[in-house]
Amino acid sequence: MIPYDLQQIKAIVFDVDGVLSLNCVAMDLEGQPLRTLNIKDGYAIQLAAKQKLRLAIITGGYSEALRKRYEYLGVRDIFMRSSVKINDYERFLQDSGLTDAEVMYVGDDIPDYEIMQRVGCAVCPADAAPEIKMISCYVSPYRGGEGVARDVIEQILKAKGLWMSDKQAFGW
Repeated sequence: MIPYDLQQIKAIVFDVDGVLSLNCVAMDLEGQPLRTLNIKDGYAIQLAAKQKLRLAIITGGYSEALRKRYEYLGVRDIFMRSSVKINDYERFLQDSGLTDAEVMYVGDDIPDYEIMQRVGCAVCPADAAPEIKMISCYVSPYRGGEGVARDVIEQILKAKGLWMSDKQAFGW
């Protein structure tokens, strides 16, 4: 259980590689990673979007396939090729009008460190870097790409009384 007042959370920001996708990925002929994504994470993400949680991605990677997938699921803010993630996080806060206390960030490695020190609720997968685990409010029992997003979204929606709260929850 996440030790934070989850009713305060209005947005979740995710890293991609090592959080929404596995840490180990195959590469295509152009050297681009072929990411695998968890279907249960996808279901939870689209449900969270329908329940009016603001969703964002901040990743150092780039993939149009990734953009299309997460836009389809309802992710409003997608920052790719983010070399200094805190800068994109600042832009996200400015665009959304949210405060740090209203944001959960899910990251797994050193590029996520600055943001995770700022947000109200920092979360990481079970296989995150030790430095990230040390500053996380919650370490999910799930490894990156294996259900971390579903875990945290389900906890937030349950805390808000929105998990399986209406018939819309049963469809895509």
